[in-house]
Amino acid sequence: MIAMAENSTIEWTHHTWSPWIGCQKVSPACDGCYAEHLMDTRMGRVEWGPHGERSRTSAAYWRQPLAWNRAAAAAGRVERVFPSLCDPFDNRVEPTWRRDFFDLIRATPNLMWLLLSKRVQNAVDMCEAAGGLPENAAIGGTAEDQENANRVVRHLKHARAYLDPAFIFLSMEPLLEGVCLLQADAIRWHPGGTYDDGGQPGYDEPSPDRHECVDWVITGGETDQGKHKARPSHPDWFRQIRDACAAAGVPYLHKQNGEWVDADSLPSEALEDYDIRGLTADGVARVGKKHSGRLLDGVEHNGFPEVSHG
Repeated sequence: MIAMAENSTIEWTHHTWSPWIGCQKVSPACDGCYAEHLMDTRMGRVEWGPHGERSRTSAAYWRQPLAWNRAAAAAGRVERVFPSLCDPFDNRVEPTWRRDFFDLIRATPNLMWLLLSKRVQNAVDMCEAAGGLPENAAIGGTAEDQENANRVVRHLKHARAYLDPAFIFLSMEPLLEGVCLLQADAIRWHPGGTYDDGGQPGYDEPSPDRHECVDWVITGGETDQGKHKARPSHPDWFRQIRDACAAAGVPYLHKQNGEWVDADSLPSEALEDYDIRGLTADGVARVGKKHSGRLLDGVEHNGFPEVSHG
């Protein structure tokens, strides 16, 4: 039995729901996969790995989003849904499953479906094969480092050009190195300013053409998942992305710091309250998810994109 996520604890969605369960690791961001850990410790529904299984969820479970849609319509709002235990553009999934999934999305117009994928390069072909992307679906890609950010943004913009999603977004969790959003072509500015993003030439006026930018950026640090221990994310990496988004007028959400924080930010009088289990050469301390929280320089960032459809 799958637990229904009526109110998700993930800061950027209202609900989590998956048309099927199962995936396999394709990038360094997958090393600490929470869904794999969930299968190992609680659900045991499928096996992850090089030949990971895929299991379609039940007919009763598929009726849950219809109830959410009715409630959202009655309240006059749009609620976000994230398929959290699968990849919507997984090429090892039976194509009829995706067509059925898209039919469900179309049947729930008061839900905004956040199709986050590590395989964004498949989006155009798979959406066309499934009868087209529903207008209440957004397409996102995961990018943990500069190389993947460069690649993912290119595919996101290709998907926007051909599929016209509600918006495109970039999830940079876990963030494993500093990333320049200008270099990745995720943001652009007009010439004339001196703003600097990671050593790249900068601009201080947002571009009037929002299609030059991604529509939303999410960042987050890694957390422990079973035997996999979280790798550190330096707060300066988050700050660099936060500042670039602010300068370009792109909504920014910082989900969490992970297990690590800037040691200089810890109050010396309360150090005994922190379980400091490690310290990196650049001054990042391992204090655990509870103590690290999601504040960045004392501020909670909860930016969301404007929805262009609906």
